[in-house]
Amino acid sequence: MNILVIGDVVSSKGCEFLRSILPAYKKLKNIDLCIANGENSAVGNGITPFSAQYLFDSGVDFITTGNHVYRRREFYEMLDESDDIIRPANFFKGNPGKGYSTVDMGFAKVGIINLSGSVYMDRCDNPFTVIDDILPKLSDCRITLVDFHAEATAEKRAMGFYLDGRVSAVFGTHTHVITGDATILTKGTAYITDIGMTGPKHSVLGVKPEISIDWLRTGMPARFDTAEGECIMNGCIFEFDNKTGKAISIEPVTIE
Repeated sequence: MNILVIGDVVSSKGCEFLRSILPAYKKLKNIDLCIANGENSAVGNGITPFSAQYLFDSGVDFITTGNHVYRRREFYEMLDESDDIIRPANFFKGNPGKGYSTVDMGFAKVGIINLSGSVYMDRCDNPFTVIDDILPKLSDCRITLVDFHAEATAEKRAMGFYLDGRVSAVFGTHTHVITGDATILTKGTAYITDIGMTGPKHSVLGVKPEISIDWLRTGMPARFDTAEGECIMNGCIFEFDNKTGKAISIEPVTIE
């Protein structure tokens, strides 16, 4: 099975670029399932029913999110009702949405889990103990993927090794910069620290550079407007053995 995972889609620029290339790219690479992190897909941050549906209509099959998932209250109902959109499972109980779900591909069932990091991030439950509780509930899934939406590289790496041999792949999101450490760990789990972003290439995580520079230099409040110009799509293609669920290959993706 070939699964394409797309890095954080940023605002309308990222959504529009994704739509322009995704359908043809899926055919070219024989993609069976496409997952995208959509927590920044709305104009002005967060995710809305409109931006989520835009991603689905563009060829995305499943949406993961992160710390900005609750920025837009109008999204809460869709988050509660959809089986194809999840938020970090270690957010506090009672919050809108669910932290994991499944996709039945016919020849194999895929489990998808979303987690938030606990280092330099908003308050949440411990991701290591939370996933221990979730995995037994997905025992009927031959392939299991984890989107670890986290800031600290060390926390992401630790999670990769913690889950090696227990899930099919662990991929990091949130930092918007694709990392060069894509690998298959010793027990068969594919791992990459961050799969990057989909949005303006000449930007600071999708934001106009001058705004980010001024905010960091002065510490004054700033409106993080999306940068203009050409865009880029980052992500990874994972190939899995349909019988064992173990990773066969991991291919970082950068399309300009």
